[in-house]
Amino acid sequence: MLRMLPGVDHVLEICSTQPFSKDVPKAVLVNAIRRILGTLRSGILDSEGEIAAESLSDNSITAVVMATVFQAMTPNLKPLVNATGVVVHTNLGRSLLPKTVIENVAVIAGCYSNLEYDLAAGKRGSRHAVVEELLCDISGAQAAMAVNNNAGAVLLCLETIARDREVIVSRGELVEIGGSFRVPDVMAKSGGILKEVGTTNRTHLTDYQNAIGVNTALLLKVHRSNYSVIGFTAEVGLQQLVELGARHTIPVMEDLGSGTFIDFSKYGLAKEPTVQESVAAGTDIVTFSGDKLLGGPQAGIIVGKKTIVDRVKQNPLARALRLDKMTLAALESTLRLYRDEDKAVEMIPTLRMLTMKPGDLKRRAVTLAEELQSIGNRRMEITIMERSSRAGGGALPLLELPSKCLGITIKGMSPNALEKSLRQNDPPIIGRIESDVYIIDPRTLTDDDLPIIGQAFKKIIKGLA
Repeated sequence: MLRMLPGVDHVLEICSTQPFSKDVPKAVLVNAIRRILGTLRSGILDSEGEIAAESLSDNSITAVVMATVFQAMTPNLKPLVNATGVVVHTNLGRSLLPKTVIENVAVIAGCYSNLEYDLAAGKRGSRHAVVEELLCDISGAQAAMAVNNNAGAVLLCLETIARDREVIVSRGELVEIGGSFRVPDVMAKSGGILKEVGTTNRTHLTDYQNAIGVNTALLLKVHRSNYSVIGFTAEVGLQQLVELGARHTIPVMEDLGSGTFIDFSKYGLAKEPTVQESVAAGTDIVTFSGDKLLGGPQAGIIVGKKTIVDRVKQNPLARALRLDKMTLAALESTLRLYRDEDKAVEMIPTLRMLTMKPGDLKRRAVTLAEELQSIGNRRMEITIMERSSRAGGGALPLLELPSKCLGITIKGMSPNALEKSLRQNDPPIIGRIESDVYIIDPRTLTDDDLPIIGQAFKKIIKGLA
């Protein structure tokens, strides 16, 4: 069996004549052949010669090489259809960018730009200036900057303000975000000394007051954006904390987590504290994400008092956490839309999805149902169901967004098998299963997604015939 194995050069010569190898770099082709022949060799030795001789033929090896090369040449990061109803889906890339933002990123990415060049002065400038004025105009803050994510923003601020000194925070606000990333861990890495006050469910102003000492550097408030405590609870309001900090000349920092410039209660959704409200309360430094409720690219945004933000900018760690030109281009373009709130809600996909009207959801559900019913297969049953969407991204944890979803069952095919088949489609379609029914939520679909879903179901039904 080992003697039957062809050499690398022999397989390479055969593959080089095949159409699939035309645009494949030789190194990729050679590496694929070596891996496949190595696998076959191991298989022969492990199976003591029981491997099928057909698998060693030129045609069989060429087919495996073609499949391996195709996989190697396919990008790992690929677009997909989000049919889950989770708007800011962390696993699926969080917020979609508006088309105007994407266009601006493409222009900036393909050209030289004034990223760190002051055109007026004709000398080196600061990349912080790209978004600072916009952030200050929208939030009302004196100064602002942006880094690569909110955990980085929190780390940078804590390291600047409170390294080797105490940071007072309520036990009920020591949150954990995705990936087992915890506030105490960020605190430890920053060099700040965590000083917990209160209990899990109740913290009072006197708890902060009694904890203040000569080594206190900061009062920290963390918004519980990804969970909620209800029942017998008490917490200190931001305004109270700011007044306490002012009396003791201690700065106050608030980490808003998701962060929003929009008061969602105006759109019939749950009230979420806005960045503007935090700044107006007198908070010295505020941090929040750019790719969650804001609807922009991944970024950690810092706004607040100029004296403190300027110190944060000068921290050497700021360079390690700085944004690249494409992210800055995306963030700037997104922020410009917030100058007109109605325009922002209309054009930013995250905001548009969160505030979708029931009638629009129903129309989209009916359109998709008609698309699937046109396949004309009796094995597939489609029902429009009352279900709930989610904001996602660790935001608005108690909010359930009423939605009109499609519940789909196919006779002879389990929901798990249907889910897997759609997940392996090109492009992949990601939905959810509830009560043994496959659910497609139209809230997170775009107009371009509908024909993709239709074609995927046609292939599935054809495969069952």
